[in-house]
Amino acid sequence: MGVQQELKEAIATGLEGLGIDLPAGEVHLERPQRLEHGDWSSNVALAQAKRAGRKPRELAEALAGSLKGAPPRFVEQVEIAGPGFLNFRLGPGWLYEVLREVVTEGEGGFASPDLGSGERVQIEYVSANPTGPLTAGNGWFGSYGDSLGRIMARAGWQVHREYYVNDTGGQMRALGESLLARRRGEPVPEGGYQGEYLADLAAGYEGPEDVLEAGRYASERILANIKTTLARIGIHFDEWYSQASIEESGQVADTIELLRKKGHVYDQDGAVWLRSTDFGDGRDRVLVKSNGDPTYLAGDLAYHRDKFLIRNFERVIDVFGADHHGQVASLRAGVAALGVDPDRLEVRIGQLVSLVGQRMSKRSGHFVPLEFLIDELGADATRLMSLVSSIDQATTLDIDAAKSQSMENPVYYVQYAHARIASIGRVASERGVTRVGLDDANLALLVHPRELDLLRRLADLPRVVAEAATERAPYKVTSWARALAGEFHGFYHDCYVMGTDVPSELTQARLWLVEGARVGLAISLDLLGVQAPEEM
Repeated sequence: MGVQQELKEAIATGLEGLGIDLPAGEVHLERPQRLEHGDWSSNVALAQAKRAGRKPRELAEALAGSLKGAPPRFVEQVEIAGPGFLNFRLGPGWLYEVLREVVTEGEGGFASPDLGSGERVQIEYVSANPTGPLTAGNGWFGSYGDSLGRIMARAGWQVHREYYVNDTGGQMRALGESLLARRRGEPVPEGGYQGEYLADLAAGYEGPEDVLEAGRYASERILANIKTTLARIGIHFDEWYSQASIEESGQVADTIELLRKKGHVYDQDGAVWLRSTDFGDGRDRVLVKSNGDPTYLAGDLAYHRDKFLIRNFERVIDVFGADHHGQVASLRAGVAALGVDPDRLEVRIGQLVSLVGQRMSKRSGHFVPLEFLIDELGADATRLMSLVSSIDQATTLDIDAAKSQSMENPVYYVQYAHARIASIGRVASERGVTRVGLDDANLALLVHPRELDLLRRLADLPRVVAEAATERAPYKVTSWARALAGEFHGFYHDCYVMGTDVPSELTQARLWLVEGARVGLAISLDLLGVQAPEEM
């Protein structure tokens, strides 16, 4: 049992002695922002004061007295702060237990909270139309989706990663018309695709003057390029799901018929409408236009019916760009109309990504391909830079700053910490220093502030992984990795692991601390899809 659980149970026992029945699982503990406020803090006295019929500080004093009489393991002081917060100061022994847990459970087991309980979740991301090379913006959100999948899988979800290929409709016709015009040496039609990539495709097209045939030819080759580009930054999908397959199989018509049977569809002005206002949307939406063409919403609902009612995913997470914000209400309304709890559908909206002096647009041809970023920055930097902040924040990327190999660069900063860890291992091997067994190491020698700071940071990783999973926030893992790297660089500078002035017992304890840092960094970098280099 970890120290956090022991504290919760001790608090619950103390409350029981005061006539308050509160399960240990409902006791809230958090790590104070500042170390001088203790190692752990609880607001339980404020939360339970009304129920106990006492003032919060009075209840806190009574609970503190009970805990001081029978202190939990490692607790050295219980202090009352503010209106009734309980702050706990612990001896360093709890941190040594953390280190034992880290190195014993290792990369496969440490920080693996079972939060998903095996729930089947589908995450759909990127899903860029195969009408041109993948842009930097699409790739940005691809790293988010891939990392979120890694984090949720570690936290107990069964994750299925999917790319929805929009390979039908008007855009395929526009693509075919653009390619044929290029082949004939004519101007691209208004609303067509202008990029130079089409000139290369047109040069290789030997098919007939058929718009749909030409469009299919181009989209298949563009999609192959998209797959190759994403693979360069470690993004892979369990399924590439074709929109055309939905339409050709009749699923759109079946979905509309299902909605009609449920009484959620009506005909007006020659069109077919969804009563989406019955499910919280601002207005009803067209499913089939008066000319007989289904709308994008009709296709999306058929796709989501397939997700929820045919493939039976228990949860679906869609990662959309900012230009799809207006579709969320109608999509959720349509899912509810299908009889699916709309809370099972989560839509994450990524905000705009821009490069200094650059614009991104497939149609104009003035886009920034993701391949350009990968060529300029490398795969790891491209991924990590896109995971530094939440996707709901607009981002401006300075390529020159991102390329610099300095401690100011977050990618270099984190990876260099792992390389330093590897270098310590190489030096130990060169000097014939062998790490003793964990049970034979005197971890109590780890008392330097730098060592304790590093251990406290390691203790936080399970909480961070849990928060990143439940809040769908991979950037929290990035923040933790940067913080751990900072703690390790400080330790590396101030605490020599080996040397004539370092007692052998201390060397052994520090070698285990270094191993703990390696495990923590390796876990976090893997969750971010970034390499953990041995040398730089």
